[in-house]
Amino acid sequence: MGVPATPALILWDVDHTLLDTGGVSRQMYAQAFQAVIGRPLQELADMTGRTERAIIAETLRRNGIADPRALLPEFYAALGEAARGLQDRMRARGRRLPGAGQALAGLSGPGIVQSVVTGNLPAVAETKLAAFGLAGHLDLAVGGYGDDGDDRATLVRLAVKRAEAGYGSTFPPGRTVVIGDTPHDVKGAQDAGVRVVGVATGASSAEDLRTAGADAVLAGLTDVAALRTAVLGAAR
Repeated sequence: MGVPATPALILWDVDHTLLDTGGVSRQMYAQAFQAVIGRPLQELADMTGRTERAIIAETLRRNGIADPRALLPEFYAALGEAARGLQDRMRARGRRLPGAGQALAGLSGPGIVQSVVTGNLPAVAETKLAAFGLAGHLDLAVGGYGDDGDDRATLVRLAVKRAEAGYGSTFPPGRTVVIGDTPHDVKGAQDAGVRVVGVATGASSAEDLRTAGADAVLAGLTDVAALRTAVLGAAR
């Protein structure tokens, strides 16, 4: 990896920030559950703002599995396989959100490292981003993912550590920015001590994101100049 001249680390949430898979996630879980447990999925845990590790563990408990943690590695593999098998359906039912491609391109440049902090597993995140042509400006090797922990702040901290190790540089809190669409993203960034830009591209309103304490809030990703100012203008 090249060393950025003036390092800044941008960490994107994936679902409902950059893209929408059109409700394919439940099908992914149903297929993975059938493959691992050998019977149909009856109840799926709430997925909002949570990591894959937490969702899978609760889903298994709700479906009568006494020791869900023992099955996590197998379920991770099955969920990644299900995502790859459903990629065409993601494309058919889902979409990249307005301005997502231009936003990623507009924030790229010397000194800028872009990656993800997402509740998705690495294989699932990669499949979703590839489905909508959004992986090109992202270094997915240094992201924080849903198998890293139950708490989003842990994912942020791990992404920073991976980026610093990968690039041989330091990304201080004022030069590290999370971009996400929910108060969960805001809290994860705050708890990790980094900046956060809220984008009202999902179910949470701009007011929800302001109330949660985002450093800046945008209505969407289509105004690249405003996004650059919000993300990089205050980076220090």
